[in-house]
Amino acid sequence: MSQVRELDDLLAELEATMGKLAEGTSPLEELVAAHQRAVRLLADAQSRLANLKARAEQTAGLLAE
Repeated sequence: MSQVRELDDLLAELEATMGKLAEGTSPLEELVAAHQRAVRLLADAQSRLANLKARAEQTAGLLAE
């Protein structure tokens, strides 16, 4: 992943990938690839959210001083 994606774009891609998985009509190989992509996207989203949470807490701490 060479480009930094906005969190909204990442979540939209995750949602689309999950939709493909939910349909279950694609060939097995495509479903496995979609699952692997969803796992990577989810991990990336969780990491970004944790980073945003830490930044928000840091900002809140500075404002409370």
